[in-house]
Amino acid sequence: MFEYEFLNDQLAKFYETETTISQLVNVFALMAMVICGLGLYGLVAFTVGQRTKEIGIRKVLGASVAGIVGLLSKDFLKLVVVAIVLASPLAWWAMSTWLQGFAYKIDIAWWVFILAGLLATSLALLTVSFQSVKAALMNPVKSLRSE
Repeated sequence: MFEYEFLNDQLAKFYETETTISQLVNVFALMAMVICGLGLYGLVAFTVGQRTKEIGIRKVLGASVAGIVGLLSKDFLKLVVVAIVLASPLAWWAMSTWLQGFAYKIDIAWWVFILAGLLATSLALLTVSFQSVKAALMNPVKSLRSE
């Protein structure tokens, strides 16, 4: 008995596992970004809580909001840049190894890693600056009066 099927259906079956893996990777990447954002937010909140007197003194001595935000975000952005520098070669190697298993091979463009780094940096900067602006706009008298 002759059985037939369309070529598109047969090709879709070949790449069914890649489609499933792609969906799983997207879901877990989104979950990882949310967890990292929450962790960074908690770390910034803890740091701001530890440095409230310093922020209050800086405000009394005339520091601007931008200066305080820059002071608090500088340390966290250094850590994000180090993480990007360490993770980019590993991600390039993993993706190149995975792509070698396909019949039509492509190379990964360098701008993909730049875009991912800019996305991670902007997410970290948004998280840090939200808490930093909140601390910088706080009344310095309250932070200096509490013991």
